[in-house]
Amino acid sequence: MSTKYVYMFSEGNGSMKELLGGKGANLAEMTNLGLPIPQGFTVSTEACTLYNTSGKVLSDEIKAQVDKAIVKLEEISGKKFGDNANPLLVSVRSGSRASMPGMMDTVLNLGLNDEAVEGLANATGNPRFAYDSFRRFIMMFADVVIGVSKKKFDKVLDEYKESKGYGSDLDLNVDDLKHICEEFKKIYRDDQGKDFPADAKIQLYEAIGAVFRSWDNERAFSYRRMNDIPYDWGTAVNVQSMVFGNMGDDSGTGVVFSRNAATGVDEIYGEYMINAQGEDVVAGVRTPKPFAQLKEEMPAIYDEFVNYAKKLERHYKDMQDMEITIEKGKLYFLQTRNGKRTATAALKIAVDMVDEGLITSEEALLKVEPRQLDQLLHPTFDTKALKEANPIGKALPASPGAATGKVYFNAEDVKEASERGEACILVRLETSPEDIEGMARSKGVLTVRGGMTSHAAVVARGMGTCCVSGCEEIKMNEEEKYFDLGGHRIKEGDYISLDGSTGNIYLGEIKTVDPEISGNFAKFMEWADKVRDLKVRTNADTPKDASKAIEFGAEGIGLTRTEHMFFDEERIIKFRAMILSDSVSEREKALEELIPYQISDFKGLYEAMEGRPVTIRLLDPPLHEFIPHTEAEYEAVSKQNGKPVAELKAKAAALHEINPMMGHRGCRLSVTFPEITRMQIVAIIKAAIEINKEKGYNIVPEIMIPLVGEIKEFRFVKEIVDSTAAEVIKEAGVDLQYMVGTMIEIPRACLTADAIAKEAEFFSFGTNDLTQLTYGLSRDDAGKILNDYIGKNIYEADPTARLDRTGVGQLMQMAVEKGKSTKENIKLGICGEHGGDPSSVEFCHMLGLNYVSCSPYRVPIARLAAAQAALKFPR
Repeated sequence: MSTKYVYMFSEGNGSMKELLGGKGANLAEMTNLGLPIPQGFTVSTEACTLYNTSGKVLSDEIKAQVDKAIVKLEEISGKKFGDNANPLLVSVRSGSRASMPGMMDTVLNLGLNDEAVEGLANATGNPRFAYDSFRRFIMMFADVVIGVSKKKFDKVLDEYKESKGYGSDLDLNVDDLKHICEEFKKIYRDDQGKDFPADAKIQLYEAIGAVFRSWDNERAFSYRRMNDIPYDWGTAVNVQSMVFGNMGDDSGTGVVFSRNAATGVDEIYGEYMINAQGEDVVAGVRTPKPFAQLKEEMPAIYDEFVNYAKKLERHYKDMQDMEITIEKGKLYFLQTRNGKRTATAALKIAVDMVDEGLITSEEALLKVEPRQLDQLLHPTFDTKALKEANPIGKALPASPGAATGKVYFNAEDVKEASERGEACILVRLETSPEDIEGMARSKGVLTVRGGMTSHAAVVARGMGTCCVSGCEEIKMNEEEKYFDLGGHRIKEGDYISLDGSTGNIYLGEIKTVDPEISGNFAKFMEWADKVRDLKVRTNADTPKDASKAIEFGAEGIGLTRTEHMFFDEERIIKFRAMILSDSVSEREKALEELIPYQISDFKGLYEAMEGRPVTIRLLDPPLHEFIPHTEAEYEAVSKQNGKPVAELKAKAAALHEINPMMGHRGCRLSVTFPEITRMQIVAIIKAAIEINKEKGYNIVPEIMIPLVGEIKEFRFVKEIVDSTAAEVIKEAGVDLQYMVGTMIEIPRACLTADAIAKEAEFFSFGTNDLTQLTYGLSRDDAGKILNDYIGKNIYEADPTARLDRTGVGQLMQMAVEKGKSTKENIKLGICGEHGGDPSSVEFCHMLGLNYVSCSPYRVPIARLAAAQAALKFPR
């Protein structure tokens, strides 16, 4: 039995996203709901997979099924595909199961040729519309399908309009458009060495293949990587009867949201253009009108749309992003999808829908992407500084937030500048999907053209990047890299500031302030905390970081890296004197001077956490990371411990390691230099005793031994911990409980976890190093390798950013099972940076860990991810 690759809209439904993609499934669902949908068919994601694995060739079987679907579409429409009298024209659009706005390719008006355009002109009585559609099709087909540069067509069009003194495309009359079409076909012929294809079926097959190929384009690749969309999902292709918004003043096109995508307010929000096609709105070529104005221009159409929009919102139980076309006074829906929105809007919409009784609080938790919360956790402009600043321009507040950075005019320059550590603002006439990576690396985006639903606005909102769009007052000079605005000339590298909530543009930098969790955010996080099983801790080395994490809902510290505490100017000299000593007594003398500093450090953390659990990792990195680098630094150490500089340098050279990642570090330092461990234990225990006495807390220090791979080395270090702690506790005359556990970060520790659990009271997975050691990748060199591997689809995602469930995850599962087989109630956590990645948090929930730990600003992300995991995979 042959595989079915092509489905009429009437054959599908909303549950078929994996096969039909999100757009195709929604078109099928809307057809079933009785909405006015231009009919068509979907070529499935399975066909995309077959295309990609068959040398990028559309199989005869798929072509045959497409041909049959075209016949059915002809019957529905009463038009004939490729006909010269009354031609059926179609759009060819992508549609993956996850929304990827603007990332893949689209072809409109397909089916036109020299004869068919005349037939369309006669059938509609509108020659201008027919030739306007034809010139659009030639350019789009040549650019998207064949790869002829769009700039060649834009140049001809712009020069022609200039020669005629025209201000916009609407000024072109039918004779102008006929001339443009001939010029466009000449560009195609000169570039390809053959005429523009006249056969509609060949046009269609080529366009379907082009959309499949666009799954592999650079912008789609970047978007998938940023949003964790697997490559093997592929995209479907939707072939839909064309309806035309460019047939005159009773026609138009719009992109509209059922609620405000920037603020979440329950109001119809969007834009439209009269006498235009859909790409005009999205591309930002013309600045559209607010959708509310349609109520004045076409009140019946407006009311009809509002009724359908609310029907769709109730049906999907989510805010909808809809694309519409009005053709000669009749409304059509071209697509609907759950709308991209800012984090502020996402929370308000979720909370409001619960209050409206449309969804439950549990359903609301699944409506917000955990990563979106990041938008709410970073600075906004300081109110006082903002009052003192004078805007030099104002445009549309397309994506809220505050951004300050240096101006750059293309994505490539942004990439280079961001790699130098600069904060960047991308300034463009209008953005296109090719700008995706530059946008991702920018603090903010400013465009001259485009509205609230332009490419720049939609993509920036999805990324949480501040965006101000449609600033037509800007006089841009991209070649010389400057723009003029408000009487100022802003050159590449100059600072500007953008307020994405007001649309204001400022010259220079403006001070920012940290955000607070309140209102809808606080309410939403309360819901998350009620359903999640995983506790969420933070990785914090300073009281400031710990306090910030508490603000964001952290329930303890899962990792304190003590090595970060020794780089203060006063301490580093003493620490260097210690590591460059020749004897135990010399080291102990230097370490004695460090104890007060360490006590102060740990007391600060305990106090910030107000009695919550604190896990402190013993010194982990190799000692060569602390050695002096300059003559002045060597002189300072020489003065501290009285040894000649030459001798110190020789000692430092001896500490050098070929591969320090797998060298003399972690618990191995404790084995060689037990006096370092004793110093840290004295400080950890004394700090706990003092803070318990001063604040009335009951701190139970959690002492973590790093890099254990053998039970004997854990036992060796634990004996040092226990004997030292016993002495300090006895001397203080108090009763203090403490825990000793290990960081599971070596594959051998996973394999022998049952033995280690006999001695360890907790496991904390250090997945940064566990990933590197499992993959055989060095943290210093991985970046050079991973881009190639991900780009060539060898790795689906960066395993250092998203936990590899298949390999590293299997080792973790083994460690969990073995550890519990020995000690059923052993405490289990994760403290690698994966602890703040939503996919990794979900996996940790599935493994049955007790907590995840992550950086302070990722704590709310982890809280929501843990709640979603609990709802999807109840324990």
